[in-house]
Amino acid sequence: MNEVGYFYILTNTHHTALYCGATNDLYRRVQEHKNKIYTNSFSARYNIDKLVYFEAFSIVADAFTREKQVKGGSRKKKVALIESINLEWKDLSDKISSGPGEELIRIKKLFK
Repeated sequence: MNEVGYFYILTNTHHTALYCGATNDLYRRVQEHKNKIYTNSFSARYNIDKLVYFEAFSIVADAFTREKQVKGGSRKKKVALIESINLEWKDLSDKISSGPGEELIRIKKLFK
C-alpha cells in the first residue's frame, strides 16, 4: 500500500524567509517546526513556523518530487503558489489534524 505524502511551504512572521519541505505526516512535521525540535536547522534559526501552503499526494515519492521542483524555482514563483490559495498568508496549521485519514477528508473539504 502506498503512503500519502505532503509538500508544504512554511514562512516566518514577516514572510522574509520561505522553507519548502515534504513529509508523510504533515501534522507531525509542522509541530516539529513550531517546537524547533531541530535547534540548528534553517527553520529554527529563522523562526519559520507558519504553514502557508500545502499539497497532498497519494504517493509520498510524488511529494518529494514536487519539493525538488518548487525548491528549484524562484521566490517569485513560490509566492505566486502561496497566493494562489492563501492570499493573506494565514497560518493553515488549524486546517490539518493528527490523523492522516481525517486529514485527507479535511483537505478535500477545504478545496471544494
